[in-house]
Amino acid sequence: MLDLDAADVVVLVRDGCHLCDDAVHIIDRVCQDVHASWQAFDVDEDADVRAQYTDHVPVTFVRGAQHALWFVDETALRTALVG
Repeated sequence: MLDLDAADVVVLVRDGCHLCDDAVHIIDRVCQDVHASWQAFDVDEDADVRAQYTDHVPVTFVRGAQHALWFVDETALRTALVG
């Protein structure tokens, strides 16, 4: 079950998605730098989540609010996390 409050950053991904891989690398780097938690969630693990987001992955949420779709801007993510 998807829990958007499970970490500071939650990213919806799909296996084999190169954009997802790129997003995860950026999210991991930024979260390590600012000491924030993050979690990836595979949209194909939950039928409702898959139906809602279909091919719109990666989707990044920061503290429960949607932050980015398809691409993660490193500077914008860092700003969202540190204010």
